[in-house]
Amino acid sequence: MKKLTRRMFLTGSAAVLCAPSARTRAQSSWPTRQIRILVPYPPGGQTDGIARAFGDSLARQVGKPVIIENKAGAGGVIGVAEAKRAEPDGTTILCTISSSLIQNRLTVKDLPYDPEGDFIYLTMVSGTGGPVVAAKKTGAKNLQEFVEYARKAGSLNWGSYGVGSTPHVLIETMAKQYGIKFQIIQYRGEAPMWNDVAGQTLDGAAGSYAAAAPVIQAGTGHLIAVTGSRLPPHPDTPTITEQGAVGDFYETRAFTTFAVPSGTPKDIVERLSSLLVQAGSDSRVQQMLNNFLLTPPADFETTARIFKRDSDVMLRILRDLGVKPSE
Repeated sequence: MKKLTRRMFLTGSAAVLCAPSARTRAQSSWPTRQIRILVPYPPGGQTDGIARAFGDSLARQVGKPVIIENKAGAGGVIGVAEAKRAEPDGTTILCTISSSLIQNRLTVKDLPYDPEGDFIYLTMVSGTGGPVVAAKKTGAKNLQEFVEYARKAGSLNWGSYGVGSTPHVLIETMAKQYGIKFQIIQYRGEAPMWNDVAGQTLDGAAGSYAAAAPVIQAGTGHLIAVTGSRLPPHPDTPTITEQGAVGDFYETRAFTTFAVPSGTPKDIVERLSSLLVQAGSDSRVQQMLNNFLLTPPADFETTARIFKRDSDVMLRILRDLGVKPSE
């Protein structure tokens, strides 16, 4: 056996100290294969468009293919549950909307995932503001005129696209303050709801600007207020709080977030979050954000803070409204 000399010991120790650790090798080699972004909604919608724009930028940054998989169904439950079961190695990313992570906790019985425990949130984008629209037949041009119309009419026909959705919570919150009565008409999505606003079947509705814009532009519906902050295309329309409405709900905004399964290594989480935030500087991503009137991607800490704040506010309101899973 060769005798271990002091020189050999020092040389070997230096080699060990200089050799990359397993953690460093894992980080430097990520990703070793293509990345998939799971979208729990059909192709062609806003969430799908966000995933594709960010995915294209991410692919160019890491030099690996990024594919989009649409796993639609059950209000986002199918796709989110699949993302939860994915290997936590940073090659499966969930891209979903706030309702699948917040409202579903109260509207879906036996929800097969824990939005707070099963995922790590990397970044999010949210709407700059949400339009509140009154049908042309109401004659209302602002919030006060719409409330006066509702009181004279006795009851409103109001559009919504799901129990606990933004338009549902909005009209419930308004009714508490102003004492108005309403009948909610539930739709499978925004498109048919806005068609009925345009056709004057509904008295009003709320939702995303991209879906409401044709109604506003055609004059079949009037933009009477905005939740969140003022809309860039309509800077003269005051927010609902600027017009006297009171409630912390009005400051929440629907968001789209990117997440990975819990257990994903911290170094990969940090790198992924940074890459997705950097994607906000990509010209194609910026064009998509401008088209949908969305904010730039938030950093890791801001994303966590907004997720907790909006979850607390929405869950409290929904519980106060007695929202429960449908049998």
